[in-house]
Amino acid sequence: MWRHIASNFLSVLIVLLVAVGGAITWAQNQYTGPGPLNAALCLRVAPGDTFRKISEALISEGAISSGYLFRTGADLEGKAGALKFGSYLIGPGASMQSIVETVTQGGPSSCGSEVNFRIGVNATDVILRELDPTSGRYVERAKFDPATTAAPVEYLDAATQPDVRLRVTLAEGATVWQVVEALKRAEFLTGEVADLPPEGMLAPDSYEIARGSTRAALLDEMMRRQEAVLAEAWAARAENLPYTGPEQALIMASIIEKETGVPDERRTVASVFVNRLEQGMRLQTDPAVIYGVTEGKAPLGRGLRQSELSRATPYNTYLIEGLPPTPIANPGRASIEAALNPANTKFIFFVADGTGGHAFAETLAEHNRNVEVWRAIEAARPPAGN
Repeated sequence: MWRHIASNFLSVLIVLLVAVGGAITWAQNQYTGPGPLNAALCLRVAPGDTFRKISEALISEGAISSGYLFRTGADLEGKAGALKFGSYLIGPGASMQSIVETVTQGGPSSCGSEVNFRIGVNATDVILRELDPTSGRYVERAKFDPATTAAPVEYLDAATQPDVRLRVTLAEGATVWQVVEALKRAEFLTGEVADLPPEGMLAPDSYEIARGSTRAALLDEMMRRQEAVLAEAWAARAENLPYTGPEQALIMASIIEKETGVPDERRTVASVFVNRLEQGMRLQTDPAVIYGVTEGKAPLGRGLRQSELSRATPYNTYLIEGLPPTPIANPGRASIEAALNPANTKFIFFVADGTGGHAFAETLAEHNRNVEVWRAIEAARPPAGN
């Protein structure tokens, strides 16, 4: 009889152990396997939120099947106290384990609102946009010029949230003075700028920053990136270029940047100016003359006057020999690479062709014919304002 009782007890114990093992396996599969989320969502974790609150939000969004398993798994992995605030993109079918990893790893928000402070050649604007998790595209919610327009309420509400991403984007061709003046209007930056960086030494790029970062630190990063780009391009330069060092290459790159907005033309424009230098010709480039007139403080907004073309400045390339003393803007990587690897041409002239690009010529006679074509195009255009 005792043997019978013992046998039954062992049988029940085995069944219980198998059941427990099965339950554990099921729970592990629920935690690590694909979740029930059908479409991507943006999960916002606010400062002070708990795993319980996050699990409730995920349950309501249909992202997880069990808040208890979600919290227990985080606890067993030692991550229950490591929740990081931010906005996180949760993809379809994300497992509980991957969601725990996402919300505890931290780092920049991967969805939600983004403020992009864009510094251009002619204007600066601020764009507030938000990622649509379903389409993966950003939707613009507000846009304004901080120099002329007060920030809209929608921007003020979103920009002060702790999880908003802040970005400064610098366009090719802006001057150092323009960049520093624009950064003074970036309310999320702090500190004064004691001295202007050297002209041309700010890398056109996109910079993700934290609220409260200093303007000086951002400018230092812009200079660091431009130094790296220039050094890399200089190391890969063509042979026998008419530059005494990378500083002169940067000057040439800034001229190329201001002369053409057509990417495929940069190396050809570079060849024109390199050919002129090698033949002892003056560069005769209007953007450099304009820099001497405006000192890089604003776009000229009109054509050059004859008096300005004949005015003696260190940047009047109709009067001086060789390159001007400094860059005339902040060139991008493509213009720097073009200056150091120009196309192999015999062109020494170019003029606008009416399409946004230029017509190039080897001889003055050919150039004069191109100029006549350009003047005819200009004459056929309706007067401004019509």
